[in-house]
Amino acid sequence: MQSITLLGHKNMAQQIDDIELVWRSLATSIDTSGWRTIHIASAGSCALYAGMLFPGKEEALLANFSSSLMAPSEKLPEAQGFLVSRVEPNSDSKAWLALTRKPSGSVELFVSMVSDVIDAMRVEPHADEVRLLRIFLGRIRAWQEFMRKDIQTLSPEEEVGLVGELTMLQAIIEAGVPSAVAIEAWVGPFDGIQDFIIGSGAIEVKATLSLEGFPAKIGSLEQLDNSTLQPLFVSGARLRQIANGQSLPEFVEAIEQIIHGDMEAESLLSERLLAAGYFDVHADRYTRRFALSGLRILEVDEDFPRLTSGNVPVGVRRAMYEIDIDKLAGENIGTARALKKLGAI
Repeated sequence: MQSITLLGHKNMAQQIDDIELVWRSLATSIDTSGWRTIHIASAGSCALYAGMLFPGKEEALLANFSSSLMAPSEKLPEAQGFLVSRVEPNSDSKAWLALTRKPSGSVELFVSMVSDVIDAMRVEPHADEVRLLRIFLGRIRAWQEFMRKDIQTLSPEEEVGLVGELTMLQAIIEAGVPSAVAIEAWVGPFDGIQDFIIGSGAIEVKATLSLEGFPAKIGSLEQLDNSTLQPLFVSGARLRQIANGQSLPEFVEAIEQIIHGDMEAESLLSERLLAAGYFDVHADRYTRRFALSGLRILEVDEDFPRLTSGNVPVGVRRAMYEIDIDKLAGENIGTARALKKLGAI
């Protein structure tokens, strides 16, 4: 293994150029098999290497951790353009993970991903190995979700949905839930059945720009099923599109300001925004401005109109349907009371 000082405090474009330069250098090796690596950065006690596996010359980012941290049964991320695998580039006692580009994967997208993972790991310079491993895998899983969705920018409907979820996230933090706990509970970007799994239950968020009624799409029989998670709430965020409102990037910035200085929370938020399909470099594409005109939180109980696997005819396996939240008679219990019922505050 070679070692060079490569990645200091540089912008992403410079860092990407440097990583590509190392891979080009490795590709000229006359060796015909095995790993060729160059140490390019460190994050705490974790060393990061640009690598290339011969004879296929697949580009990779390698990271080492204590062997005791790696559960053999842990499922490692894999997507259309990359995979994560356990490797043994040398005979040391470390556990090594390699993030490797598949032949079908875009080199341009992969090098952006590698640069982003390195940056995420170096945000917390004093993090222990347990935390660094979580950051490494968490960031890659966010990219896995981003690539799975295969989107460049959010659709207008997805944009409204993300604003609604950010509005709920901010309300949860302001109600007293620690920032990192609140953001980790936000599983919607990873296609969770509900948007927030928090305390003993969950919160499903719906958002609308509709001037009449509050149409809310329910994506599955499981989404409003409280037989396994209790209590379960539906949060309805009514938005208005107005000139002096906030754009999606400004809603993101508002959360970032609230959690500023909490490195774990900042890292978790960045992961979830990426998984949701939101990229900072695309911020100028989101020009619509919104204002929250009402937030209604209802508990899903026996009187709540819904379809679940327990109340549909035998043989019905899947269903998507729509409810009108405005027509529901349940009490708006508010964020703080819902969180208390959930045991989150």
